[in-house]
Amino acid sequence: MVPANYNTLNQVVISGDFEAIKKVSEKLSPGASRIIRLSVGGAFHSPYMEPAVEEFKEVIKNTNFKAPIYPVYQNATAGPTQCVTVIKKNLIDQLTHPVLWRQTMLKMVADGATKFTEVGPGNFLRGLAKQINTKVATEGVF
Repeated sequence: MVPANYNTLNQVVISGDFEAIKKVSEKLSPGASRIIRLSVGGAFHSPYMEPAVEEFKEVIKNTNFKAPIYPVYQNATAGPTQCVTVIKKNLIDQLTHPVLWRQTMLKMVADGATKFTEVGPGNFLRGLAKQINTKVATEGVF
């Protein structure tokens, strides 16, 4: 069992074997405000995804990436880059490394971001953004 997402100071997603997660959930239950079992298709963002890495490397290697005109913040490192080689490496690393959502948001704010747009239905990411920094503006588009 390992952390898969560091969403906020109060929200961490864990990934791993069902029995291990069940035991950890039972131990955390008395102090946790909420424990939710997510219905997902795999133990994403954890070493349990290692069997998929080689195939994914081939897909990334054979995909044509163009250099971005703006920095890309990737959750595997929480930092910005415009280097295609680094972007590709970080995409592969994201399979087996935790999502550093909080750290990424804090870095973007430190670098000057003041407004975040969530694309798609729902407002989950906007809610996380507001928990991380109440001063940022958020909007959603679908």
